[in-house]
Amino acid sequence: MTPLGYLAVRSFDRGVGEVWRVLWRSRTFDLAARSVALAVAVTAACLVLGVLSAWLVVRSDLPGRRFAGILLVLPLAVPSYVAGFTWLALAPGLTGFWGAFLVLTLVSYPYVLLPVAAALRTADPAVEEVARSLGRTSARTFFSVTLRQIRPAATAGGLLVALYVLSDFGAVSLMRFEAFTLGIYTSYRGTFDRTPAAILGCVLVVLAILLTVGERRARGATGGRGDREPVRVPLGGAKIPAVAGTAVVLLLALGVPVASLVRWLVAGSSAAGGDLLSTAGNTVAVAAYGALLTVVFALPVGILAARHRGPLVRGMEVASFAGHALPGITVGLALVFFGIRVLPELYQTTSMLAFAYAVLFLPLAVSAVRTAVAHAQPVLEDVSRSLGKGRSATRLLVTVPLAAPGISAGAALVFLTCAKELPATLLLRPTGVDTLATELWTKTEIGAYAAAAPYAAVLLVVAAVPAVVLDRFLRGVTR
Repeated sequence: MTPLGYLAVRSFDRGVGEVWRVLWRSRTFDLAARSVALAVAVTAACLVLGVLSAWLVVRSDLPGRRFAGILLVLPLAVPSYVAGFTWLALAPGLTGFWGAFLVLTLVSYPYVLLPVAAALRTADPAVEEVARSLGRTSARTFFSVTLRQIRPAATAGGLLVALYVLSDFGAVSLMRFEAFTLGIYTSYRGTFDRTPAAILGCVLVVLAILLTVGERRARGATGGRGDREPVRVPLGGAKIPAVAGTAVVLLLALGVPVASLVRWLVAGSSAAGGDLLSTAGNTVAVAAYGALLTVVFALPVGILAARHRGPLVRGMEVASFAGHALPGITVGLALVFFGIRVLPELYQTTSMLAFAYAVLFLPLAVSAVRTAVAHAQPVLEDVSRSLGKGRSATRLLVTVPLAAPGISAGAALVFLTCAKELPATLLLRPTGVDTLATELWTKTEIGAYAAAAPYAAVLLVVAAVPAVVLDRFLRGVTR
């Protein structure tokens, strides 16, 4: 909460009159309208694409649906600016609203697909069977029964998409679409007066909070859980259109980025020079530092949330999740002001950058720690206490080792997210230290696609390693 509080203080540094002047100027309304329009359009498209994809791979007899389900989730691992770079390299004229809409839709729809697929797997099939026995067709059953069952999951996925679009900086900057995040960055870099940038950052946070509140009111109650496997619905004459539609989505979301990346890798295999290795090393170093610091902050909160109840513990857990609603550029901007005014010795250091990662990604680590500790046997902690060990020693010597696999999975997830992070890294990275994300963004900004391709390829490799660790962990816990 410190960066957000300091951002609010910085906004009112020159008085309420300056805040009103910035809020009521036409450019602020224009940025807000553009950002909201893009978020609404992408969220609506992702809801349609995510719900249909989830239903096809879970409830229908689509040929190869298991393999299609795996491929349809993969775009989630592609950073938006990597997807934007590959599309721009293929079609340079694809800029503005529709370019940003296409790229963000293709990388965001898995946020809806994953929770909806989970809801479809666990929903009670008996309700749908009753609707069919009463004479309703499969289509009417889907719209009148199935959609009601998956509405909470679809709403939660839609919120993630909307927050992702509002906070995205890489894709909108590459596509030359002036949304709020790009406006904040331009205001920060283009003038000596940083107050308008702080005020715009606060507006972006308010938009994110309004979205979160709206989602909680629209979510509704969760449907009943079934004990039986869901019944597969035969596609009949719609099988060929369903296969063709799934193939088109996979071609646009995965085929185009991979083909474009390979093409520019071949054309620019020597364009990156000797900086590629050092940049990859910087990325691994700052991401590892960020992951370590985030896990250290998450351990006490996650352990308390798993072992204790009460308003204080609940309040700490909710506060730790505040970073999930904060766009990366807003956190970066707040820490720039905070570092210059309060801790100048830490400004533009790796420690400050790692702290920004901890603020942004603390919820990921807290969730992993809480889940892992909740699955550990409390009786072993009781044995430790009965042998004379104190509470802190028991947590350190018994609880943490028992939960180590889950904590490691959380650290891998945070590492993956830190390696891809762009806006806060652009604002807070130490002078002369570039990461794969910042180098990719810089070279794409000037149209040097051949030089950018090796950075994009190495970034995907770096991101794939913790993804493999996560996959192994998830397979282990579900075995």
